Amino acid sequence: MNIKVNDTVLVITGRYKGKQGKVLKTSPKNNAVFVEGVNIVHKHEKARKSNDTSRIVTEEGPIDVSNVEVVCDKCGKATRVGHTVADGKRVRVCKKCGAVLDKAYAKRSKKAEPAEEKTEAPKKRTRKRSAKSENKETTAE
Repeated sequence: MNIKVNDTVLVITGRYKGKQGKVLKTSPKNNAVFVEGVNIVHKHEKARKSNDTSRIVTEEGPIDVSNVEVVCDKCGKATRVGHTVADGKRVRVCKKCGAVLDKAYAKRSKKAEPAEEKTEAPKKRTRKRSAKSENKETTAE
């Protein structure tokens, strides 16, 4: 299953065709996902205690994975998911524009680049006490 939690997906078939939403939950055993605002079902809850009230709750129901496609953040189009290896890790990639779909991996790779630049040219640190003592010696002479 190529769809993960917090992915933005587009429903491509069924009653909710054309609707976009964020994936709230995945169920790989049942090959289904729960998408925000899609397949709304009503559940009747019975009062279990004397001070509770019975009510009708609306929540998202499962939708089959084959009925949704991942929406790329970079190009904004619904796309199939491709895989590639980057820095020794297998990542999900947009087949249309080649952007990385794994948000956590993209954040890590952006943070790693500036860190490398800092390690190349570290600043030389001097202690304040030593700098003051050097100034006193030069003025005393």
